[in-house]
Amino acid sequence: MKKVVTALMAAGALVALAACGGGSDDSSGGGASGEKVTLKFQSLAFQKSTVAATKKIVADWNAANPNIQVEYVQGSWDSVHDQLVTQFQGGTAPDIIHDESADITGFANQGYLADLSPYLSQETKDAVPQGVWDSVSSDGKVYAAPTLLQSYVVFGNSALLKQAGVSTTGDSLSWDQLAADAKKLTAGGKYGLGWGLKSPTATVLNLGMNFDAQFFEGSGKDATAKIGDAELEVPKRIHAMAYTDKSIDPTSLTQSGSDALPGFFGGKYAMVVAGNFTAQQMVEQAPKGFQWEVLPPLKGTSSKQAANPQTLSVPAEGKHIEQAAKFIDYFMKADNLAAVGQGDWLIPTTQAARDVISQQTGGKNGWAQTLASGTELTKAPFQSVENYPKWKDQIATPALQEFLANKIDLAALGKKLSDGWGQVNS
Repeated sequence: MKKVVTALMAAGALVALAACGGGSDDSSGGGASGEKVTLKFQSLAFQKSTVAATKKIVADWNAANPNIQVEYVQGSWDSVHDQLVTQFQGGTAPDIIHDESADITGFANQGYLADLSPYLSQETKDAVPQGVWDSVSSDGKVYAAPTLLQSYVVFGNSALLKQAGVSTTGDSLSWDQLAADAKKLTAGGKYGLGWGLKSPTATVLNLGMNFDAQFFEGSGKDATAKIGDAELEVPKRIHAMAYTDKSIDPTSLTQSGSDALPGFFGGKYAMVVAGNFTAQQMVEQAPKGFQWEVLPPLKGTSSKQAANPQTLSVPAEGKHIEQAAKFIDYFMKADNLAAVGQGDWLIPTTQAARDVISQQTGGKNGWAQTLASGTELTKAPFQSVENYPKWKDQIATPALQEFLANKIDLAALGKKLSDGWGQVNS
């Protein structure tokens, strides 16, 4: 399919709608005595289109709410966890915090995040499915508003798929069929699949839910590791495609998702697996005339993936929790979520925002499949585990890297993942 409409253009149109329909909620004024309040909003938006959409939301809010002004502060996904640790300990955390549910669990358990349930509007609460709220809630308290969801999808080179007779239709794509297609597309020094797995943990744990993988039982610091056949199914299948079928380029397994794109554009790989946000990079970077598409959602015993949404939180010791929640309510409006979702090529947590994207795009350019891949996103056990970020960085990532480099076997991988949990959670 030819990419004739960029996400940036669409995002701009959507934000324009937000400016018309967002509305003001400044009836309570600013602070306790009506003085002007300025809130710092640390955003992790990084793609140009999403930064522009987010800044436009802030500008529209500020224009409509003179007594509650929001200051945009640029943050980074690469450093947000360590930065927040320092900010919370020093009492300098921003008034509105952009992060993801898997990262905020520890902060919530340590009392650093405010319970937003008394402050968020009923409209916001009703718009998000309960399964997604569960990923940001504990003991009846809501520690964040979930905004955007990521799924992992298969992107295909349209010309190569058509040439090989590979089907791109249907409600789902089984892992067995993915392996068969990748093998069929491997020939003449070219691979059926490239997969940037330099940082493999999130991918493995999210797609592991296709096979009912748990990885953990329990929650908080009391959680125990659960590493069995289901948890090892995804890495086992990837390893088999790379070293038995030889349909995955092993070099790509050492690359980031972005690093694997030039090989995809150049025809070295007929398919790549990546987060659905990668579609925006394809729009911006693909050579002229290059045609790509999104295949149906991957399916094992189910099509489930982890709902690890991006989140907006407020510090528990913040001086303006109510005002910050008002801005979060505004951010959660359908047109606004659709604008940032389309800019990042991510799935909004509300059906109303998904409907806006579907209407704006007509489901083209892979949006129908992308939105469909978000229908079975649900809370995963690792999202309730306090020391998950430490286990991910110190144990799981290096162990999976070793396995995917063919340096250890599956049994050794399982042992490292299980034993490592005891090391970081002691």
